[in-house]
Amino acid sequence: LGQEDLAEANVKAIRRAGLKLGLSTHDDAELETALQAEPDYVALGPIYPTILKAMKWAPQGLDRIAIWKQRGGLTVERIAGVFSQGAQCAAVVTDITRNAHPEARALAWLAATAQWR
Repeated sequence: LGQEDLAEANVKAIRRAGLKLGLSTHDDAELETALQAEPDYVALGPIYPTILKAMKWAPQGLDRIAIWKQRGGLTVERIAGVFSQGAQCAAVVTDITRNAHPEARALAWLAATAQWR
């Protein structure tokens, strides 16, 4: 869930349904808010500049993700740094969808992440 969704979310219903609660954060204040909800995971981002949507937050950089999931601006060329900082998973959108050859790029992602799966 995004920060704007958290205020209206029924966290108890989410947990009763057996779903994992994940919360997005962009800065320390949002992180503090997210942790109060006792989520199963927290996403911190963007880590790199992203073109998926306009962001009012500055990129967080690799140093901030040692124990957090990361998001924002991932490419095949950057993924090793993300995992080397301790991230356990990563998601990608525009590096595949905006590529001239999305199927080939998806295969490149599979190859680049094979050692961490």
